[in-house]
Order: sequence, then C-alpha cells, then structure tokens
Amino acid sequence: MTPRLAGHALVEALLAQGVDTTFGVPGESYLAVLDGFHEHRGRIRFVACRHEGGAAFMADAQGKLTGRPGICFVTRGPGATNAAIGVHTAFQDSTPMIVFVGQVASDQRDREAFQEIDYRQMFGPGTLGLAKWAAEVPYADRLPEYVARAFHVALQGRPGPVVLALPEDVLTAATAAPVLPRVEPALAWPAPGALRALRERLLAAQRPFVIAGGSGWTAESAAALQRFAENWHLPVGCGFRFQDTFDNRHPLYAGDVGIGIAPALAQRIRDADLVLAIGVRLGEMTTGGYTLLEAPRPRQTLVHLHPGAEELGRVYAADLLLQASPALASKALETVAAPPAVAWRAWADAAAADAVRNREHVPVEPLDLAVVVKTIERLAPPDTVYSNGAGNFSGWLHRYLRYPGLQHHGRTQLAPTSGAMGYGLPAAVAASLLQPQRTVVHLSGDGDFLMTGQEMATAVAHGARRLVSVVVDNGSYGTIRMHQERAYPGRVSGSDLVNPDFAALARAFGWRAVTVERTADFEPAFAAALAHGQPTLLHLKLPVDVITTRTTLGAIRAATGG
Repeated sequence: MTPRLAGHALVEALLAQGVDTTFGVPGESYLAVLDGFHEHRGRIRFVACRHEGGAAFMADAQGKLTGRPGICFVTRGPGATNAAIGVHTAFQDSTPMIVFVGQVASDQRDREAFQEIDYRQMFGPGTLGLAKWAAEVPYADRLPEYVARAFHVALQGRPGPVVLALPEDVLTAATAAPVLPRVEPALAWPAPGALRALRERLLAAQRPFVIAGGSGWTAESAAALQRFAENWHLPVGCGFRFQDTFDNRHPLYAGDVGIGIAPALAQRIRDADLVLAIGVRLGEMTTGGYTLLEAPRPRQTLVHLHPGAEELGRVYAADLLLQASPALASKALETVAAPPAVAWRAWADAAAADAVRNREHVPVEPLDLAVVVKTIERLAPPDTVYSNGAGNFSGWLHRYLRYPGLQHHGRTQLAPTSGAMGYGLPAAVAASLLQPQRTVVHLSGDGDFLMTGQEMATAVAHGARRLVSVVVDNGSYGTIRMHQERAYPGRVSGSDLVNPDFAALARAFGWRAVTVERTADFEPAFAAALAHGQPTLLHLKLPVDVITTRTTLGAIRAATGG
C-alpha cells in the first residue's frame, strides 16, 4: 500500500468501519487527522463543536442512535478532561463510543510536557473506571490495528467507551499499513438449558414482571421482545431512560422503572414473585436505590439476562444468570413455549391499567408541563427523537410521553442514565445532523441548558433544521432545591439561579425563539416551531414551586415544617 500520513490512515480506518460523521474540537495535537478529513472530504465530516463535553455527548448520541461507536476527537490535556463527562456517560449508559485524544510527541513523554496526561491512567479501564479500554498508539504502522481493536472492545459484550491517545509524531509519520475490515461484534445466545430453566420458573410464578432496557437492542429484537411478552402475557416495565425499548402504548406496558417511579408500579415490583431483567444492569436508579430488588439477595426470584459476563452476579445473587446480547436474547426468549393459559393475566392487565392511570394529572396554572408534554406527543411526528439531560424537569417526559418501541422508528429516547447535566442539547444537535429527516425535540431545565447551550452555534453552523428545544426556566437547580427543602427545611443555599433571557440568547445564535408563560400559548408556539424548519427555542417560565410531577415545594415544606 502507498505510504501516507498515519493521520490520513486513521481517517481511512474510520471509513472502513462505516463512519461518515465525527464530532470534536480541533487541536494542534492532531492536525494530521484534520488534514485527513480534508483529504477525504465528501466521504466523512468533522463536526466542529464549541466544547469538548458537548462533542463527547454528541458522540454518545451517535452511538445510541446507530448502535455503532460514536466518534469524538479532542486535543490533549484540557480537551481530554473536558470530554471526560461524555466518556463517563457512555460507560454508565453502555454506549459504544471511541474518543481519540491528541497526545504530546513520543520523545517528550513523561516530562510533563505541555498539557501532558497519561490517558491510560486517567481513563483506566475497570468495573468503576471511565472507559472499557484506554491505550496509546505506539507506532504509526500499528495505528490501524489499534483502531480495529477499539471498535471490537467498544462493541463486544456490554458496549462502552474506548479512549485512544495519539502521539503527535505518530500521526505525522508515514505508514503503508493497510486498514482492517469492518468490525462486527460477536453476539451471545442463551444456553438451551438456561432457557428450559427459565420456562420452569415462569410456569411456577404467580406474579411475574419483566424489566427491559440497556443498549444493544435492534428493531428485530425489540419486536421479538414484544412477541415474547404477548406469548406469555407478561407485564413489561422499561429500565431508567431506556423507555423506548418497549412500545409505551402496548397493552402490556407497565411503566418507567426509574426516578420518580409511580408508587403503584414500585409496589408491584416489590410484590412480584419473579423478575426477569433483560439487558438492564439493575443499577441504583432502576432498582430504587437497591430497594425494589434488595441487594445482594432479592426476595423475588430473579432471572438476569445481560450481555456482559462481568455484570452478571456483580450486585445481585440471581437465581438464574443468562449471558446473551440484547440483539439475540429476545429472539431466543420468544422460542420458549408458553402454556395455553397463565395464572397472572389479571395481574398483568392491572399493571398496564396502572400505567394508563399514571398519565392522569391534576391541572396546574399558569403553565402545565403535563399538558406541554402531551401536546408535544400529539403534534410531533411518530418518529420524533426526544432528548433530555438531568433534572426534575425530565420527570414530565418520563411520566407523560409515550415512547414508541424502537422496532417502529429506531431509538427515540436520548437521555443519560449517568445523570449528566447538559446532555440533552448536544444529543439533540447530533440527532438532527445524523438523521435530518427526523424531527428532534429537546427538553431541558434552565440549569441543565446552560451547561452546554453554546452548542446552539454548532446546530446553526452545520445545518440542523428540524430541531426544537424546550427550556423550562424556574430559576433554580430544582432537583437540589427539592432535596434541600426535604433534608434541611428553611435552609436553601446555592440552588437559586439568575438566568438570561433564553429567547434572546437563542436569537443571538441565529435560532427562532418564543417565550411561553401560559399553557394555552404552548400549542401554537410548538406547532409553528415544527412548521418552520429552523432550530427553535421555546422558553417556558415556570414557578419554582412546581418542583416534580407529584408534589410542590409548598407541600414539601408543609410536610417537613419548613
């Protein structure tokens, strides 16, 4: 093969993996790669972002939407530390992602050269690390090998992020090394004996419950999950922020198993005699702080199916462990023969009825977020992508928006299980750029939005169109304020915010913007935003007293005597 710069070979390696879009902030440490993007312009694009945290969030969204590793490039030192929030998010969300970090030249290593960090130490892999694998490319001729391995590690088992450090002199060296073929993950199928054991446990159950979620699902496996649930008439809840794993309009959908869980749903999981967890890690948020399922030994019979062998048995001593990839797991489950009738039909139907009742709400004035979310669902196209970051505002999405199962339109929910603030806007921008035919709706709080609001510039610069950002402004870090009012009544500290005029800010970035203060004004504003075809921000002003979907600050104060 003709020698070329290793930076160019890296771009060729990405093309061989089917990558057509990358995200990042340019840096002098990887100029040879930027030149490679120029060399291959028209085949691959580099989306220049305004902050490395935003770029890493965009790459995470890319991984969620495509099922292939999202790609992020950042420079050394400050660039890598800024991007760390996205790496952590991808790790906790089990999102395949590769972050390429420019590094000081090899002959300057270990001198604390300008912005030097040992990224193998910083992102070091492990059960509680930031990345699945962190490495530094030692020679130009081995760069294609490292890139292929990065794709393998990011996709295998439990998906996750990989960090590759790229010494500057390695990228500018010439190499004739060929790129390697497209990587496909090796997928695990449950053992036949385990499926027989699962059937025996199902037949012995009286009150079974399914919790589905995690990454690695496909349209076909989501459809198979639905058929399995229908065959056995099983109630299905979705793990925290994996709500689009199962169609929320399906008559067996039992609700969102996460923060702000419906009390009836929480009690139903506690009362279940068998819990079948498919694809989910059963982390703190999905298990209600390890109380819905008590750690390490639940009261319920627990069957845990997960792609990562290291995850099975890590927290819970389950009765049956099945290592299987979500892309295949539910296809295997639907082969498990169901009996002519099951003992829990009324139990499952009651769970679904509870989920329907959970969407009922008491009207709130002057601006009702439940009506806002239901209006968004009613007017937005069926394949709309929804994104959010972290904060109490997201509870309205979880409770009132009915996500279609991903078998219908692919992923429709982009949200961080890590609880990272600032995720929603970059994720929305990435979705709009990657899938421009789809409408993208982003919901955020005021504190959440200003973490990464500068990425409005990225949306305009790269031609985002069908993008609507709804900013809920209550002048507070609402989640923290809620906890303060409960734990330290009358002693509010650090949670009040002084905000800009978000509509004026958006217009300064070239967006359309409208301020909404009454429920009746939201529908026409949102309809106009959908029709306009230009990024639009809707600034919703909400009293700070409206703190969650179920209570107010006033009610919390009354209960605590604050």
